[in-house]
Amino acid sequence: MDLVFRPERYPFLTGDLPGVGGEIRVEPEDFQVEEVPAYLPKGEGEHLYLLLEKEGRTTREVLEFLRDEVGVPEKEIGVAGLKDKRAKTRQWFSIPRKYEDALCLLENLQGVRLLAADLHTNKLRTGHLKGNRFHILIRRPKGGVAEAEAVLKRLAEKGVPNYYGPQRFGLGGLNPVRGYKLVKEGKGRGSPWLKRFLIGSLQSLLFNDWVALRMALGLYDRVVPGDWAKKHATGGEFLVEDPTEAERALRLEISATGPLFGKKYPEAQGEARAIEDEVLARYGLKREEFRARRGARRPIRVPLAEWKVEEAPEGLWLSFFLPKGSYATSLLREVMKVEALDHLEAKPAPEDAEGL
Repeated sequence: MDLVFRPERYPFLTGDLPGVGGEIRVEPEDFQVEEVPAYLPKGEGEHLYLLLEKEGRTTREVLEFLRDEVGVPEKEIGVAGLKDKRAKTRQWFSIPRKYEDALCLLENLQGVRLLAADLHTNKLRTGHLKGNRFHILIRRPKGGVAEAEAVLKRLAEKGVPNYYGPQRFGLGGLNPVRGYKLVKEGKGRGSPWLKRFLIGSLQSLLFNDWVALRMALGLYDRVVPGDWAKKHATGGEFLVEDPTEAERALRLEISATGPLFGKKYPEAQGEARAIEDEVLARYGLKREEFRARRGARRPIRVPLAEWKVEEAPEGLWLSFFLPKGSYATSLLREVMKVEALDHLEAKPAPEDAEGL
């Protein structure tokens, strides 16, 4: 029984197409991310929204500066998602309006620049974003624009596999092993937050296995009766009962969703449920053993938009948009055909924060 996360366990969608190779994140500015908010501040209200550009700083470091130096209580600081340290990122924060006069202190935080500030009626909360725009440099590629474009065209047509990235699994990919022990024994060392995260890592591994199994069964871009499907345009989910819904899946209007097992989530039926049961059986697991978690469903794939490839003296620049909750590394491994994931820090991340 292998519960260690290894990227090579998971098949490429574009395995028949050559990759470009190369390296990412040689320099922080090689990996640029811009948050696309779900809404913009209205210009009135008691919450001040800040658009910050940062380089060489984690989201947590900025939050701690706002808490310790600006004096904002941590529970009153809002953030929509997490952004990595080794990147150049633009993201929104919110603080109560009454701390506005202390914002000049941000000048003391090296690597951070205030780009905009405006008022809104509510605090910014996790997940309050549409997604992220990425601008990523692949240095020393072996392939060129043609190879990258062929892969991206396939991904735009079929959707990007929505695998969880290595950030979810800890150093050495070992967190699912610890999560398994918690699920089976119901006890262990660590804070409640850590235990939730470790079980979340196991949920994520099972989801990745489910994606890979659907691929092997030829059901990546299909839905079958008993699936819970997601409408990409609206985000709504529904139980598939009509076999003709498969036509909408082929057009990437809807996609099957896989389980993050828990005590309260829509359960698949029939053939779709049997596929989920097969993944659980590999590890001797049962649905009821995840009752400590709420549970949710996650789409097998996400649409790719706004993509382009540009050749430059320093390498290939990829630009694209992905919806919240998805990982750019899932796209990069398809384009590069090397584990771009190896260049990333493995670290905990809240389950509903978007991944890079």
